[in-house]
Amino acid sequence: MNKVYVVGIGPGAGKQMTAEAQEILALCDTIVGYTVYVDLVKEQFSDKLFLTTPMKREVERCRMALEEAKTGKDVAMICSGDAGVYGMAGLMYETGVDFPEVEIEIVPGITAAMGGAAVLGAPLIHDFAVISLSDLLTPWEKIEKRLKAAAMADFVICLYNPSSRKRHDYLKRACEYMLEYKREDTVCGIVRNIGREGETSEILTLKELKDTQVDMFTTVFVGNDETKELNGRMVTPRGYRNV
Repeated sequence: MNKVYVVGIGPGAGKQMTAEAQEILALCDTIVGYTVYVDLVKEQFSDKLFLTTPMKREVERCRMALEEAKTGKDVAMICSGDAGVYGMAGLMYETGVDFPEVEIEIVPGITAAMGGAAVLGAPLIHDFAVISLSDLLTPWEKIEKRLKAAAMADFVICLYNPSSRKRHDYLKRACEYMLEYKREDTVCGIVRNIGREGETSEILTLKELKDTQVDMFTTVFVGNDETKELNGRMVTPRGYRNV
């Protein structure tokens, strides 16, 4: 049967790509993806046919992969992080309804929340929420409700897509919402270019985070009431020492 693998390549590909993802990409004839993500794997899999589309052409990208699979080729649709976390897995299944002859298989990957948490220390040891600040596909009013609900419930909060040229003040606005329920000295962390060249990280307070400039390649972590900084690491206790 014709097949498309939807492959999570991790936050930076390379070392943070799973062994299964590497095996699948080596197996496939064609690799399809957003231009930025294809550039991360081109050197490692230089013998493949690469098909790309820019941002906002996701449906076209899915159809491109499915059409390619119809010709009998094994195809990989790549996504950064995990294909099922803000990735292409759902859209591939939706688009795949029109291609019943093509099988779809999901290959998991390390999402930015996991990769960034490892850089900072152990911020996600207890319950946490992941929220994207991009309002391209989700109304800002709904994002605001989710931020306030997660902050009120004292979740550790991981923020994806915290800023862009058109959304330069979104992180500041998000921090203002969370400050309604979280202390100003809540321990937070940011990681830029996770798993890629130029990776950097910083631990700071929620008050400091509010006025910090970030970009689309930054993942933000906002601690809960018990999160602390230990020897330069962001750590959220789960309570094992209290048992």
